[in-house]
Amino acid sequence: MADRPDEVQHQYLAARYVPERLAAEGEGLLACDWPRLSVLALLAGAFVTLGALLSVLVASGVEAEGPRLVLAGIGFSVGYYFVALAGVALFTEANVALPDVLLARGRLPRHLLRFWGLVFVFNFAGAYLVGWMVAAAQQYSPDFHATLREMVDLKMAYRARGDAGAWWGVVLSGALANWMVGLAFFFAKMAQTVLGKFLPLALAVILFEAANFQHSPANMGYFSLIMPLGEGPGWAPAVLWNILPAAGGNVLGGALLVALPFWYAIRARSPDR
Repeated sequence: MADRPDEVQHQYLAARYVPERLAAEGEGLLACDWPRLSVLALLAGAFVTLGALLSVLVASGVEAEGPRLVLAGIGFSVGYYFVALAGVALFTEANVALPDVLLARGRLPRHLLRFWGLVFVFNFAGAYLVGWMVAAAQQYSPDFHATLREMVDLKMAYRARGDAGAWWGVVLSGALANWMVGLAFFFAKMAQTVLGKFLPLALAVILFEAANFQHSPANMGYFSLIMPLGEGPGWAPAVLWNILPAAGGNVLGGALLVALPFWYAIRARSPDR
């Protein structure tokens, strides 16, 4: 079967053409004016928090660790699936697309810092808003609250050590997380059908969720679900010991573990796109 992108394929776009597609989509996001970009980022933070909510709901009350982790990963995948279908602006997905823009065009994207800042802040705002609404509107079982506390405690385990090595451990875990999430979006771009996008995306998200790799927007969602309940570590420790170092690792993971090796090793090198 031919693998040219302009020929009909039954299930997928060849991986060699995905980096260029990601670069084009990254340029489209960078070209957005700030009000539109803010809304796109707000929606992305909201969608990921809904995925975090579903992950806790489906994992609650499941005693066996393996099935519990898989169920949580499947639930969380729904939030990323919404992001992938809607084309909104998620901080960690952008950390794969933006390096592709640099590699494709040979120069730093314009307005890069503005983009990163707006997307990060409004991802956070979307997560916080959904967490507040859920806490105000819903009441869940004790199993739900116990599972949510357990998940948040795992994300804050680095704080118990409290040293520089632990903080850099969050950075490394964040790089691993965005390796998986970057692959999730990379593989979703290969799928040619709406339903076909879910399976490869879900497999990568299940892996990062089960492994407790630290993903900044995801953890914004979990913290936003627990903080309005009067529980959790508090926002200052959560930001210092998780969200910020995880974000730094997410940037490194998306660029160095997904965008760069795929661009170098597998992208289409002919002028035919």
